[in-house]
Amino acid sequence: MLTTLAALPSNHALAIQLFFVLAVILGACRVVGVVGRWVGQPQVVSEMIAGVLLGPSLLGMLAPDVQASLFPASLMPILYVLAQVALALYMFTVGLEFRPDLLRQRIRGAVGISASGIVVPFALGAAGAVWLSEEPEFFAANVSTAQAVLFTGAAMSITAFPMLARIIVERGLAGTRVGTLALAAGSIDDAIAWCILAIVLASFRGEPKIALFAIGGGFLYVIIAATLVRPIFARVNAAAERNGSVTPAMFALVLTMLMVGAWFTDLIGIYAVFGAFILGVVIPRGMLTQGLIRKIEPLTCALFLPMFFVYSGLNTRIDLVNTPYLWLVTAGVLGAACIGKGVACWGAARLCGENNRDATAIGALMNARGLMELIILNIGLEYGIITPTLFSIMVLMAIATTLGATPVFEWLGRSKELGTGRNEAGFSAIAAPIQGPIR
Repeated sequence: MLTTLAALPSNHALAIQLFFVLAVILGACRVVGVVGRWVGQPQVVSEMIAGVLLGPSLLGMLAPDVQASLFPASLMPILYVLAQVALALYMFTVGLEFRPDLLRQRIRGAVGISASGIVVPFALGAAGAVWLSEEPEFFAANVSTAQAVLFTGAAMSITAFPMLARIIVERGLAGTRVGTLALAAGSIDDAIAWCILAIVLASFRGEPKIALFAIGGGFLYVIIAATLVRPIFARVNAAAERNGSVTPAMFALVLTMLMVGAWFTDLIGIYAVFGAFILGVVIPRGMLTQGLIRKIEPLTCALFLPMFFVYSGLNTRIDLVNTPYLWLVTAGVLGAACIGKGVACWGAARLCGENNRDATAIGALMNARGLMELIILNIGLEYGIITPTLFSIMVLMAIATTLGATPVFEWLGRSKELGTGRNEAGFSAIAAPIQGPIR
């Protein structure tokens, strides 16, 4: 097969290999998904694990020649681009299903949970960075303590926003109070974490404009989307209501504006997912949003989104944690992550009036780091801020916190105390959307 591919023009050979690799990716995600469902994990977690299994952490160790042949360096840029498009499309549909009306009703809770999800893990991460920066195997030699503190704090504060969104959708929480609170708090947390990362990169590279573009450009994008883009979509929605469907011209217009939004937010350093998500949020609810979800979501979830998770897994190595001391550090990082994010967000939700079951669900969702953590870690590794050892430790933390989210939901659903009181309505109340029209 390799000889046949070598005889073809380079672009044609890449296309043939891409089709084969996509088949492998989809097959692996489905096989792992079957096992995942058997142990109570959603498909999204299975796709993350499948990516790690296909990468150097397992396949690369067991059959390095097969892994190198399956995922050659020439194919990785193509997978990367497809993964970014997939992520933008999916987060756009998450924005379409977002309930701004519920957020307005519970803005105090969202801000309180977000603040706890940033301040506490950042403080714990900063303390850990001061300790780890004294040893040469965790941070690069030219990284100052302040830079290490900021980067580690941002990495500990990140939430698996795309993964959180998909778990919420798969569990039927997209239009619920808990789902909305978690999405809102997670999006705020990640936006702040990316702004902190922009400051780290600015200081590391000596370019203050990086932070200025990220923070200022993000505010500008939200203002433009809410004041200028939303009225355009309102007219498109009115036309869709009159027509009774979303026409190809409407669909093309929306996709064009989606790509512009993703391009801009990626350009300024906040990441494309936020541009896509905000654009979905500002579209008025009605025939337009319903038609867009029906057109985009099925193919995106079944074909494109697994490429994002697998691509990130291909860049992950977990075999570098190979001494008792490093495993001790890993345990400490994991404990700090769970206390700083899960417990802190649970406590904030309780203080904001949520019952214990809802607060536990929010804490579990916010504690999942997933592949947004891998993204920020890959940036740190690429810029030479962290070493491969610390990268691997943080990856293990991201996997463990993400795997822990679903068992918490299963425990909530099986609790014998469900339905015992007005404020303890249980998991059925968490999953039940609030009735009324979506505006």
